[in-house]
Amino acid sequence: MKRIVLQILGLFFVVALAACGGNESDDAQSEQVETDETVTIKALNWHFDEEEYIVPSGETTIELINESGNHGIIIREANSGEDVVLNKQGSTVATLAPGEYEIICSIPCGSGHTDMTATLVVT
Repeated sequence: MKRIVLQILGLFFVVALAACGGNESDDAQSEQVETDETVTIKALNWHFDEEEYIVPSGETTIELINESGNHGIIIREANSGEDVVLNKQGSTVATLAPGEYEIICSIPCGSGHTDMTATLVVT
């Protein structure tokens, strides 16, 4: 009986150690998703830091930085026809096709919220 319990405990520790090792390779793979292009959109109270952002087509990291206030963004149909959505400060990778896309603030941020727009131009 003791032998069976020891074998089960041994098997448990082997599985636990294997699971821990798997996380390191997952982290390494997620770091490899970085793209050559990054567009940084800075959100301030009731406006973005630029009226127009220009990037080449392809995989692009879109980064949102809240300089003042609490903001999110929606870029309409920019990610292969799907909206790019960042509901808080952070970044995401999107595949951008050539065109012009509207950027809007997705979090009501006060009286100037409806005017908080910009354009993403993908060449």
